[in-house]
Amino acid sequence: MTDRKTPLLRQRHADEHARVTYVELFFDLVFVFAVTQLSHAVLAHPTGEGLLHAGLLLLAVWWAWVYTAWVTNWLDPERPPVRIMLFVMMAAALVLSAAIPDAFGKRGLVFAAAYVFIQVGRTSFFLVSVWREPAHRLNFGRILTWLAFSGLFWISGALIDGETRLLVWALAMAIEYAGPALGFWTPGLGRSNANDWAVEGGHLAERCALFTIIALGESIVVTGATVVGLPWDAEVIAAFASALVCSIAMWWIYFSSTAEAASEAIAHSANPGAIARVAYTYSHLLPVAGIIVAAVGDEWVLHHPLGHTDFKIAAAVIGGPALFLFGSVVFKLAVFRRWSYTRIVGLGLLAATVPIAGHVSPLALSVLTTLALVAVGAWETVLVERRPKGRAASPS
Repeated sequence: MTDRKTPLLRQRHADEHARVTYVELFFDLVFVFAVTQLSHAVLAHPTGEGLLHAGLLLLAVWWAWVYTAWVTNWLDPERPPVRIMLFVMMAAALVLSAAIPDAFGKRGLVFAAAYVFIQVGRTSFFLVSVWREPAHRLNFGRILTWLAFSGLFWISGALIDGETRLLVWALAMAIEYAGPALGFWTPGLGRSNANDWAVEGGHLAERCALFTIIALGESIVVTGATVVGLPWDAEVIAAFASALVCSIAMWWIYFSSTAEAASEAIAHSANPGAIARVAYTYSHLLPVAGIIVAAVGDEWVLHHPLGHTDFKIAAAVIGGPALFLFGSVVFKLAVFRRWSYTRIVGLGLLAATVPIAGHVSPLALSVLTTLALVAVGAWETVLVERRPKGRAASPS
């Protein structure tokens, strides 16, 4: 039930998990744009430096989104003040996304200011909303301290030109990512532990699954937009088909046996906060990053389906699916405390394509990596079908 002293908190029911609201889905639309901007940033700057830039920006985009998902796990988005807060965060996230292409150039201060505003503003709103709740007040007082401290480095880094900005922003990002692992220890406020985070596990699992849908949807949009401007000859159509099947296979792997089982596992866990911190706050970013990298590889293959496979194409075409599978292995290990042998075998199949990558066409390499993902998905589907009736979902 909603606490009369804190009316903005969600109502909790023991027999069902909190549903994802329409305003949360609306909020997520901005991050479709953010993910697209990240893909275009890699395509525009496929160098080591460009990858470092895009990687850091992805960490920031994910952190801004996942912290909001945690906040709406407690606050009720159907309440007008919470909705208004989400709309304000949407506006700031739109500015942040628009600044991504030139975040390490002239729009660095815009990106940093928007990011700090999202992190500090949202946390401040939550802190004011739950001020009468001692546990929440302490937890989010610590979080606000950490985010305000890292914000100093975000703003100061934006005022510095050159690669020093990357170093300062990397320090800011490291501070923020270390926060949950260290319990946001703050002088005078102490440290939080996993038991303090009484999350509604099913809701958080569904939110992260929807972000995976965002990344997959973005990959399909990039592929479709690319093929429109190309001649529709046999090799382009084959590359398009391989890219589409790759996206379907990643959806298949994630949703056929992972998403629902993970939701059930965290919902019935004795310590959902511990699982949520590792599985959803940290490791869930890896498969999302893999989807984005795979989309970049698909676009390069569409433009150059035949001929020599250079290093950047091979790295994206193999590395994207590999990062997706590795992330899903880590994710399932965090949730179920077991290894997913099907996905480890899939990583082995992808590793087997490395020695031949330079000797086959980009299209052939794309087909091989897609078949590896299809094999994993089909294998796991067979295992799910063979599971005895009534047996709880578990990792393959």
